[in-house]
Amino acid sequence: MSIFSGQNEMADAKIEAAEQTKADPKEKINPLSGDPGKLIDFLAEELKSVQQIKAPAWAPFVKTGMHKERPPARKDWWHIRVASVLRTVANLGPVGTSKLRTRYGGKHSRGFKSERFAPGSGSIIRKALQQLEKAGLVKQAAKGVHKGRVITEKASALLKASATKAEKAAK
Repeated sequence: MSIFSGQNEMADAKIEAAEQTKADPKEKINPLSGDPGKLIDFLAEELKSVQQIKAPAWAPFVKTGMHKERPPARKDWWHIRVASVLRTVANLGPVGTSKLRTRYGGKHSRGFKSERFAPGSGSIIRKALQQLEKAGLVKQAAKGVHKGRVITEKASALLKASATKAEKAAK
């Protein structure tokens, strides 16, 4: 009997546990893992059917941040941004408008001067969060010293359903 026999048993147990998780993929679907682009596309399609989430009248004319030169080219950009905000809120936990502005910001071209960071549009993020809150997908909460918006169980189920569709489409 060698001193490594205990390690082999532990390795066998880990392999066995990994095979069990592969055998039952429905329980282990994590909406935050996988391809975020596909998940957001499927989630945007689901959000189009939600009555409370609709693009404001000014949406076709607005830029998504100071760092952008033109408005978005896609017609359904509002639903895609709302889906992205929902996924980000799920990922980051209690989050507010300020942190999301930083998340959706980018480099601002200043001509010959060096580029600097510019935050994303606060109005777009605020309206998206308000619509998600009206739809019952997001709620305000405090976790320790952090306060902001977190997803609800309804949103968690919607994310899991969209993640399942995205996985099936990838196969």
